[in-house]
Amino acid sequence: MKLKLFFSFILILLTIYLLPAQDNRDGSENIINSLKKEKIGIVLYSNDPETVWNAFRLANYSISEGDTVSVFLLGKGVEAKDLKSKVFDIKEKMKEFLDAGGQILACGTCLSLRKDKGKNSLCTVSSMSDLYSLIKKSDRILSF
Repeated sequence: MKLKLFFSFILILLTIYLLPAQDNRDGSENIINSLKKEKIGIVLYSNDPETVWNAFRLANYSISEGDTVSVFLLGKGVEAKDLKSKVFDIKEKMKEFLDAGGQILACGTCLSLRKDKGKNSLCTVSSMSDLYSLIKKSDRILSF
């Protein structure tokens, strides 16, 4: 009897871990899927203060949930660190993100086009190769 119970327990565990994550009929997530920590990549292509602020709010929240998050600034997105807004404190959100363990990468070519060398910056000057690597390594990619 104990052996049957033991094998039943093992079978249940294997079923949970080996079946693909699917939504239940009530809309709730599979328990295992909800516990999995994600690698999230965010490609930020906007210089709109509210959009940039919200991208970093989401990035900060994701880190607080235990996920690993990297942000790649591309095109107009490389202007994020210099955006000024009376309503949205972007630089503070970016600092919170870095302090929480996030990574900010910025397209070196995009910086050069704007005569920005990336010095005294909150981000690491990067390349298309780095963006490609971020995309390949991430479980999820979001763009803003």
